[in-house]
Amino acid sequence: MIPAPRVLIVEARYYQDIADNLAKGAIQLLDDADIAYDRIAVPGVFEVPGAIRFALKAMELHANTTHYSGFMAMGCVIRGETDHYDHICRESSRAIMDLAMTHCVAVGFGILTCETLEQARVRASVDEKNKGAEVAEACIRMMQLKQQFHLAQS
Repeated sequence: MIPAPRVLIVEARYYQDIADNLAKGAIQLLDDADIAYDRIAVPGVFEVPGAIRFALKAMELHANTTHYSGFMAMGCVIRGETDHYDHICRESSRAIMDLAMTHCVAVGFGILTCETLEQARVRASVDEKNKGAEVAEACIRMMQLKQQFHLAQS
């Protein structure tokens, strides 16, 4: 039996209100598409790729009975006074792309990289830019593409 599609939403909780709004937009779209999901929280954006890799490893080892058809990486980095912002943005983005390429997984990229908290709020809000829904759309489309190429279980 082919498992129903299920997505893992990995959300950085450093900016909790931003994370909640990103997830809200994504979940609305997943619910409309009748796709199940799980949510897990990590402290910050830097930890998002590691959590996705843990889930992939658990699937490889059959250590977890849950099969994820796709992943959503969500969080926010806001520029500060030091170059920490540049390192976190670059390394987390690269790590997520490496996971997609190396492990052939469908990933929706929802790491907001903003100059100000207000920019992040506008992008995350379901009533404004609704980037969470865009992330869900991207993830779903990549899951469909995997199916089209006969690379997916679901």
